[in-house]
This record gives sequence, structure tokens and C-alpha cells, in this order.
Amino acid sequence: MIEVLIADITTLAMDAIVNAANPSLLGGGGVDGAIHRAAGPELRRFNATLGGCPTGEARLSPGCRLPARWVISTVGPIWQGGERGEADLLAACYRNSFELAASQGLQSIAFPAISTGVYGYPKAAATHIAVREMRAREADFERIVACCFSDADAVLYRAELFG
Repeated sequence: MIEVLIADITTLAMDAIVNAANPSLLGGGGVDGAIHRAAGPELRRFNATLGGCPTGEARLSPGCRLPARWVISTVGPIWQGGERGEADLLAACYRNSFELAASQGLQSIAFPAISTGVYGYPKAAATHIAVREMRAREADFERIVACCFSDADAVLYRAELFG
């Protein structure tokens, strides 16, 4: 089941929440900064042992002080006009996050809108990719959440999901 919520992803009690991280995995702005603040310094300390994360890949960390058991950090592509493989890299973020969650036997996962903040990915195009990848894994999870920052983002997700 895919749900669209307007919420603070750091408050969701899920098996895993996905962090739209930067390659260092050591915190940053936007959702990345919010997750690191809510998780506490333990998340940064743990992530420092992971050696970073290339664009499109994903890494697993404990949820620390979050209500979520795990944090799956993935590094989305920086939008460069759409001709440099951004769509494939963004899809890989979702696929690799799902694969990591499935490999741990997790049944619930929440995603932010990866790459649509400071990385500049156009929201409608990113939403299309996100929903396509969520639908591809819908049967494998009890709950998939598209956690939206705003009403406008939720409208995009609902339109993509329910036409």
C-alpha cells in the first residue's frame, strides 16, 4: 500500500525512513539536516564509519533517537538539465533503498522527495520516477509512504498515484 502523507519524516514510526543525503552521509541541509538533528550525534558517528555513498546507491544506519528503526541514506542526483543520466540515478536511489530494506526484512518504509530540494530536480519529473519505483515494489512491503513537505508536493504525488 502506498500512502501520501504531509508530515515531518523524522516523526514517523516506520521500519525505515529514507534520507536524501549528500555523499559524505554526515549531515547537511533540508531533510538530511532534519534527520541528523532528530537522530542525534550517534547517526553522524555511525555514518562516519561507512565511507560515504555514491550517487544512486544506499546505505543502512540505525535510527538512533528516531521513532524509525533504521535510516536508509541515498544520494540523489544533482539536476543538470536531464541529459546526464539523472533519471536513471534517481530511479536507482529508490530501487537500492527498497533492496536494502528488503534484505533486512523490513516491511514499512517512508521516502522524502529525493533530489527535489537544493539538488534542483524538477518536482513533477521526480514524482513520476518515485511513484513508478514505489509501484514496482508495492507487493513487497506492507506500507510505503511518500512523505511530503508541502500540500503542493502531496498534490503531485496523489495525481501521479490516482490520476
